[in-house]
Amino acid sequence: MQDYLADNWKSVLEHNNLKSFDDWWQRKADWFEEPNYRRGGWSGVCRLELEDSAGNKRTVFMKRQENHVAKTLLHPIKGIPTFNREMQNILQLKQAKVAALEPVYFAARTIDGAQRAVLVTESLDGFTPLNEVSQDSLGYHARRQLIKAVAVLIRRLHSQRLQHNCLYAKHVFVKEGPKGYEARLIDLEKTKRRLLERTAMVRDLDSFNRHAHGWSAADRLFFLHHYLGTKKLTSELRRFWYKLLGRRIARYKNRENQGR
Repeated sequence: MQDYLADNWKSVLEHNNLKSFDDWWQRKADWFEEPNYRRGGWSGVCRLELEDSAGNKRTVFMKRQENHVAKTLLHPIKGIPTFNREMQNILQLKQAKVAALEPVYFAARTIDGAQRAVLVTESLDGFTPLNEVSQDSLGYHARRQLIKAVAVLIRRLHSQRLQHNCLYAKHVFVKEGPKGYEARLIDLEKTKRRLLERTAMVRDLDSFNRHAHGWSAADRLFFLHHYLGTKKLTSELRRFWYKLLGRRIARYKNRENQGR
């Protein structure tokens, strides 16, 4: 994959002496997330506070990895850095106008036989992971606005036949604004394009339904109403609701049987 540098960040990165891959790789910073050692290599995240020429603070998250690869059909032996796939997905969602992470910089290099990659995204300042939002602290209208924003975002994702593939509440970030809530997606490494929109819908909504802790049955139905774009309890809504419940019940039964 080709190197990427966001136009609106060029002057900021130059001001902070971050002009090349080596500049990023050698940049000293404390770990925001300790390195994850697997896949025969490692991958970690740092949070950097940069300044523009006017002295304004700009925050980014810098992810670096070495020999942290995934095997693909085109690269079945050596594989490619997992950040390659994540960056491709970020750009794919950006092109499809699905609100997600904003890319700042990406590059990958093979140095002395080691596959290295750097992926930098803008900090989602003011946003909160959905699983950390106290539902009980929200008023009725704020709660409904939040759920609607999340439903519209996920619907937009699936309308492009894109499956997040790890759609948990912690991977949906939300922020309250003057016109309601805004929602964005993170953790896009496993996102895939599906042949059928329905395939993406069922897998993602099943995952999301299982991890939407604190949501009542009324909240979940309200979500589906806005996801499907209907205000009535239509036959399609009923079918989808029972399908999600069926998958959940089947999963619990399998766990019970395995525990016997």
